[in-house]
Amino acid sequence: MLVRRFKRGFKLGLIKLLIGNKATGVHLSYVGQGASADLCRRIVDIGHTDILVVTDKALKELGLAERALVSLADAGVNLHWYAGVDPDPTFAHVMEGAEVLRAAGCTAIVAVGGGSSMDAAKIIACTRTSDESPDKWVGLNKVPDDVLPIYAIPTTSGTGSEATMGAVIKDPEEKLKHIIVGEDLLPQAVALDPDLLLGLPAPVTAATGIDALTHGIEAYICIWDRGTRKENGRLAIQGVFRWLEQAVKHPEDVEARQGMAVAAYHAGIAINQVGVGNVHAIAHQLGARYGIPHGQANALALPHVLKACLAEAETALAELAVVTNVSDAASPAARAQAFVEAVQELIAKVGIAETDPRIQPADWTVLAHAAMDESDGYVSPRLLTKAEIMDTLERITAR
Repeated sequence: MLVRRFKRGFKLGLIKLLIGNKATGVHLSYVGQGASADLCRRIVDIGHTDILVVTDKALKELGLAERALVSLADAGVNLHWYAGVDPDPTFAHVMEGAEVLRAAGCTAIVAVGGGSSMDAAKIIACTRTSDESPDKWVGLNKVPDDVLPIYAIPTTSGTGSEATMGAVIKDPEEKLKHIIVGEDLLPQAVALDPDLLLGLPAPVTAATGIDALTHGIEAYICIWDRGTRKENGRLAIQGVFRWLEQAVKHPEDVEARQGMAVAAYHAGIAINQVGVGNVHAIAHQLGARYGIPHGQANALALPHVLKACLAEAETALAELAVVTNVSDAASPAARAQAFVEAVQELIAKVGIAETDPRIQPADWTVLAHAAMDESDGYVSPRLLTKAEIMDTLERITAR
């Protein structure tokens, strides 16, 4: 543990040195019904004439991506499509998109979709002037100069990628998820348009919503008091508690959809300032090895990680119990415990299972070591031991 603490201290010191003065918020955001049209008008006013649209096959076939960008098409902007993004984008997706980008001579990128489309778009934007393999950019501030402007129109509410300067790219051969961070990966502007979220299936709404909740909580309870991470984390958590169940049960509720979009955005701003934590360290391994959707993986790990960190995060968790109207007990310990229980109840209410049959006991040790290695670079309240992570994995493995 002493070696891990030393390694963690070194990593965090380096991170502070590298990103201490970097941008922490999206340059411009449009919110509400019609926000996507407002963003499109902004892009037209800037003067872009050839745009690469990065999205997934389903959104393209359903016409949702075209609907989001109709104002660009009406203004005569040439739209060039890369609609090959899958959940958990890979470097192969990035290179496919880069071919379309270069062939068309695009001057900007618009990502329409969830976190996968936005993350892929960010790394594709780095390929305009660089022939390097994108896997060389893994880590902090390794992306090339002259990144194309990125605009984001999220069609889910959870990943927060629209508000961060990071991207997660999967290596399917290594069964790992790699994080790439660079100031220029922050979108120039975003549109939080509830009209594009209406009818989103309940399982997707639930999983992405818990992803946003996890972002907000991990930012709020972390040990690095930087920027407005507590304020944005609080707004995200309050928003999820207020709107997620409503959005799951009433998918056409515009107010609930907008509330979740804004909550996810605040959560993204929060983690853009301080990063994520132990929950994500575990969830990334589950996603990389088994393909468990990221929000669902977070939902599996979140209650157990919070219980393991109750003592160290007691004050922060007790505060969250109050601001979410979960508990006003006299004891901070009682309030903290009540908040953790409320999180677990919310996960159940939106229909996410406590265990997953894809997780294999034979993999627990490998998963635990990978999670420990990743978490050493995060500002969580405490380092989880191998035994604690193994215990979490055992509890979330379906019998």
